[in-house]
Parts: sequence; structure tokens; C-alpha cells
Amino acid sequence: GYPNVGKSSLINSLKRSRACGVGATPGVTKCLQAVQLDRHIQLLDCPGVVMETGPPTAAAPLRGALDPQRLRDPLGPAAAILRRCPPQQVGGE
Repeated sequence: GYPNVGKSSLINSLKRSRACGVGATPGVTKCLQAVQLDRHIQLLDCPGVVMETGPPTAAAPLRGALDPQRLRDPLGPAAAILRRCPPQQVGGE
């Protein structure tokens, strides 16, 4: 799945304990981890996957592909968000 969509959090919730590390920024899960849920079910937690080649686009932070603190220019992603929102939602009316 994409980075920061809750894969590790879902496993922790199902396990009812902290089996996987979680965080608000992408990249907390560094490698594949097997978690035994019960005698018959084993879950795999893995880093997020972003299927894209070439330089990151302005929309990459919207998919969780880039850590927001590492952005050089936040205006590109902000403009991408504004292009996707209806004007009445952004206007604050």
C-alpha cells in the first residue's frame, strides 16, 4: 500500500498491542516484518510502495511519498491540493 495509510496501525489494532512502529511521517517502517496474529494467521507489515519513476511530481507529497518536512517548496503540493478542491470548499464561506 501507499506510505502512511495505516498498514502498521491496522496490524497493531488487530493484534491489540504495539507490534509495529507507527508515526505521522512516511518511512517509519523500514523493512518487512511478520506479525503472528493467532495460531493460523500471520500478517506482513512492509514499507509503503509508490509506483512512480522519474523525478517527484508536485502531487507526490499528497500520496505520502515525501516527508512534508523535507519539501524544498511547499507551494507545488499546496497548488495541487487547491486544484483538486471545489472553490466553495476553499473559500471559507
